[in-house]
Parts: sequence; C-alpha cells; structure tokens
Amino acid sequence: MASDSSLLYDLPAITLRRISVSEMNNNVYLLTAKKSGVQVLIDAADDAGAIRGLLAEAAQDTPCPLELTAVLTTHSHWDHIRALEELLNAPGAGAAATSGPESAAGAEDAPAIEAEKNVTIDRRLSHGEVLSYDGVDLNVIHLRGHTPGSMAFVYRVEDGPTHIFTGDSLFPGGVGKTWSAEDFATLLDDVEARLFADYEDDTIIHPGHGDPTTLGAERAQLPAWRERGW
Repeated sequence: MASDSSLLYDLPAITLRRISVSEMNNNVYLLTAKKSGVQVLIDAADDAGAIRGLLAEAAQDTPCPLELTAVLTTHSHWDHIRALEELLNAPGAGAAATSGPESAAGAEDAPAIEAEKNVTIDRRLSHGEVLSYDGVDLNVIHLRGHTPGSMAFVYRVEDGPTHIFTGDSLFPGGVGKTWSAEDFATLLDDVEARLFADYEDDTIIHPGHGDPTTLGAERAQLPAWRERGW
C-alpha cells in the first residue's frame, strides 16, 4: 500500500482510493483498474478540484493512461452531487477520455438529480444489475428508504473480502436517516435481506460519511436497531 493518504486498498485488480470533502465530510471513492486505467468514481460530492487531484493520484497505480469512465451516484441528496455537473462535463486531470464519463444513478432518484443539476443520468439503475467497465465490475443493490432510489455498489474480490459502497443507507451503528416509520422498516428490511443475508461477515462497508465497518461488526446490533426505530 502506498504512503499517500487517499489509498485505502491495493487490491489485485484495482486500487481503491477515498477522500473526504465538504463540511459534511462526504466520502468520494475511486476505483482504478490496473490493467486498463479505467476509473470509476462513486459520489461526486463536492470540491471538483480535490476530486481531480484524486483521479490524478491514481497514475501511480497503473502504467496505463487513466480514463474516468463512469461516475456513479448512490442517491440524490444535495450533499452527494455538488461536483457532479463539473465532473461529468469536464473530466479533468488524468482522464484520457475525449467524451465525458457515463453517469449512473438509481432510476427513482435520477429525475431529482437531473432537476437539481444540469446533467443527464445516462444509466438509470435497478436492483440486480451489473455494471461492467474494463476491469471494474460492480453489482447494484437497491436499498429503499433513505431515498426512493438509493443504490449500493458491490465490488467482489477473488480470495478476499467483498467491498460494498452503501451511500447513506448503512453506517457503523445503524442505517441511514429516514423520515417515517414505514421508510425505516423498508430500509432495515432491505439492509437485512440484501446485505446481511447475502454477504459474509468480513464484507467491508464503505459508507457515504465516516469510517468503514464490516457486516460482522454490525450484525449483532440488527435487533436493537429495529427496536429503537432508527
């Protein structure tokens, strides 16, 4: 693992980098494929300049020219999309693509993102899809409740823990904020059925804010979360 602070994991096929931006301490994640230079960004939350710096830092991770191929958005809340327009319209330093990257978000959240930002969501995601870029494959999980179209993205590692990017749907210590008892029940049901039931305890959860956790560290707390109602 390199000494620079943005590198979280040096995995066999990709590197995973992260920076925290804005007064909300939003996490921005970058996956860079070592054999192609393809880059997939998760949540262009804020500070396009810092994100361009993150893209450029990955030049040390691969001998290939870097190409920002996709920008994925976990959900439509304003603090996760503030740099989206600038990143989509001008990929910036380190990106070899002549056209902008593909944008993708949950089908139910895409209209709100487009209404707030001057962007087009190219790919409207639904539960169970697989996103395949050159060297980066991500499974899409719909986690309803925090927003109608919140999505998590799953990166599987051969002979290693799975990594899941959960946006604001799952954090250390609980699920994301909801605005009704019904939304809370829906979100916790989805988290239990689509994350905890399907993935091993060593699965690493990368939330939209704050530090990572594992499913194993959180599993025993599920009954308490349901009882407290948040």
